[in-house]
Amino acid sequence: MAATWSCCSILVILSMMMISSATAVAPRPHKPQNVTYDGRSLFINGRRELLFSGSIHYPRSTPDMWPALLDKARHGGLNTIDTYVFWNLHEPEKGKFNFKGNADLVKFIKLIQERGMYVILRLGPFIQAEWNHGGLPYWLRDIPGMYFRTYNEAFKMHMEEYVRMIVEMMKENKLFANQGGPIVLAQIENEYNQVQRAYRHNGNEGLKYVKWAAQMAVDTHIGVPWIMCKQKDAPDPVINACNGRHCGDVFTPNKPYKPRVWTENWTVQFREYGDDHHSRSAEDIAFSIARFFSKDGSVFNYYMYHGGTNFGRSAAAFKPAAYYDEAPLDEYGMTKEPKWGHLRDLHRALNLCKKPLLVGKPTIQKLNQFHEITIYEKPGTPICAAFLFNNHTRKAATINFRGKDFYVPGHSITILPDCKNEVFNTYNILAQHSHRTFTRSKLANNHKWEVYSETIPTSAHVKSNMTAPPELFSFLKDTSDYAWFTVSFDINPEDMPKDGSLPYLFISSGGHGLLAFSNGECIGSGHGTSEHAEFDMTIRGLNLKAGKNEISILDYVTGLTDSGSYMERRSAGVGGVMIKGLANGNTVGLLEEKRYLRGGFRWGGRVGLEGEKMKIYTRKGSKKVSWEKVGRGVGRALSWYKTKFMSPEGREPVAIRMTGMKKGMMWVNGKGIGRHWVDFKVNGTEEPTQSVFHIPRSFLNPSGDNLLVILEEQPSNPKDIQIELVDRNTVCSFVHDYFAPAVQTWKGEQVLSKPHASVKCPNKKKIASVEFASFGNPSGSCGSFQLGKCNFDPALTRAVVEKACLGKESCKLPVDPALFGASPRGVCSALPFKTLAIQVKCSF
Repeated sequence: MAATWSCCSILVILSMMMISSATAVAPRPHKPQNVTYDGRSLFINGRRELLFSGSIHYPRSTPDMWPALLDKARHGGLNTIDTYVFWNLHEPEKGKFNFKGNADLVKFIKLIQERGMYVILRLGPFIQAEWNHGGLPYWLRDIPGMYFRTYNEAFKMHMEEYVRMIVEMMKENKLFANQGGPIVLAQIENEYNQVQRAYRHNGNEGLKYVKWAAQMAVDTHIGVPWIMCKQKDAPDPVINACNGRHCGDVFTPNKPYKPRVWTENWTVQFREYGDDHHSRSAEDIAFSIARFFSKDGSVFNYYMYHGGTNFGRSAAAFKPAAYYDEAPLDEYGMTKEPKWGHLRDLHRALNLCKKPLLVGKPTIQKLNQFHEITIYEKPGTPICAAFLFNNHTRKAATINFRGKDFYVPGHSITILPDCKNEVFNTYNILAQHSHRTFTRSKLANNHKWEVYSETIPTSAHVKSNMTAPPELFSFLKDTSDYAWFTVSFDINPEDMPKDGSLPYLFISSGGHGLLAFSNGECIGSGHGTSEHAEFDMTIRGLNLKAGKNEISILDYVTGLTDSGSYMERRSAGVGGVMIKGLANGNTVGLLEEKRYLRGGFRWGGRVGLEGEKMKIYTRKGSKKVSWEKVGRGVGRALSWYKTKFMSPEGREPVAIRMTGMKKGMMWVNGKGIGRHWVDFKVNGTEEPTQSVFHIPRSFLNPSGDNLLVILEEQPSNPKDIQIELVDRNTVCSFVHDYFAPAVQTWKGEQVLSKPHASVKCPNKKKIASVEFASFGNPSGSCGSFQLGKCNFDPALTRAVVEKACLGKESCKLPVDPALFGASPRGVCSALPFKTLAIQVKCSF
């Protein structure tokens, strides 16, 4: 069904285009480029291309961060940036659009274009992405007869209207490749196969929807191919793509004339509250990528290359503020080494193989169960590249290829761009390592805290017009995390327990969490988890009185669901409330229509907190309430804390460490830096899921006068909170002498004879000290190296490193025993290889 376009709609869209264009940086002129494909690769302007892409989501960073992030991505060997488009960010209310600040999609794309990079634009409009409601605006749920992501007329109409609006904006700004822009691929829908089976009723609506979505996208005539990720039945001409960790082995396009496209190689697993710390090694990521390109892969994307921050209330349910901090660029935008550098070297190695990969004929030599060789060669020419595979998870092997032996560690791939010389092995890391540290700011921590506590409402404050608390999502409509529900009830004196015991309160909830108050006093709290949002809680020792009593419940969500079928039918909130343990075993069910003594219970409900409505987290709003000095003990539940702080010294990224706090939200100068939930521990430990939170430098005032406001749900005290500087000034190298020389040194047959250990300081800093230097068999990791049992002259080793490195931005040393004196006897002589480990400290 085609969307209807009123004059008003067109004017709104064009005005948004003008706003976005006005804030964008003028791009370099680009010539129109035709983008097509066959079963081997994309053709861009008639030339085959390999795309090395990384996901960077514009709203998860700030516009002042974008240029540095994109520069680091380009220097890391990427030629493409991938991003979702966030519908609920751009149209939070029907017909009201936002394309300013970190929502300026056009500016972000033009910055990519300025750097000569391509763009993969994933329009969704459902994106999941651990983003609130999977990117779908809440107002869609209120449309009668609405079913998300199925062959539903209401959803189709609004989805098409939104997609066409974004497409027209891109066309107006000439951002598609056929207009001279950088967008070479666009995605419609997102991982729909995972929910498609749920919509098989009424004539297989899931399949009908997929076909409709594909045709609707193609009918926008954007001039570049469309893709669908994790969609096996993506209809022609839409290309199906793979998401996962090892798409080189598990993915085949659904038609032989479609190229292999990998839309998401997960650089780590995203975290939820309570999750263990996740990691994925640079070696394993490099192995998976080399495998993919050795099997005719042509378009590849890291998810994420930079994760960034879920600012404000943008995180989905039970997701923390930090997003993919273990990506090649960490949450603060700093290079995470060795992941960033090792993958940069891989991209260089694969680019050396580009011609053989695109014009050569592949052959595979299966040597045995674990070892094989893949060759791309054009007969009769020198065009040749080879990949030597050792698929054993642990054991190294020596593989002979064309008369030459190559040492290949376990679970690794050796790359020979000329079928003669090794330039890269996915397991051998020549890139430097780094260690992230957090240092207390000298300027920003002279805090003088003040507090304002929310008034706990009762039935006297909230109109009692409901028989029970309503479903929470539909009550809040994504305007707040919080809703108050109040009820009053009478207890006769004879119903009070005679044995001195106290009644107790039982609450069942469909999620996500709540705080309970009895007669204005906080008596307990509870919450669910990402796996089980539903929970029951029993609060014992309920201090009721004969006569009228009040129960007030602050019900809350932690974001909206971001995935699954029938998202529009998901629910949360209070499901049952009972007073138990009265005399004679009596129970009062406060949600029952028949009241314990007479009539029916009446509930009151109110969306949001008073502090939210007055925006007391802003300078103007903070003057609307009376603040008091914070005492030494813990404060009341549901309190707002306010202080001012100077902008931290230097240029390093800034963070806030929320020591002593529990759960709530944070604002700096009125800008939300996310939810905090410090007392949600990692499973089976006392370690918080997240305790340190990013404050972008652009949120701070140049004058140095900054307002920090924290909403804290639980009794706490902010005295131990501190503002910190974040750096990666500890830089290391850990190189074995059997490694091949760095890929940067490879020029055809001209190869350096030895590998080198190299370190480079960030941000034009210089090496101020050498903290560790050892040649032999040192162990440990950057920040915690230790001497081994084999040590060449330690004093000489340190002296050699200091001479080469001190006072310089970078230095490089060959891993050569001749530099470090005579080889010690004993253990050293028995070692199969030796290692040079260097750790330096950088500063201005």
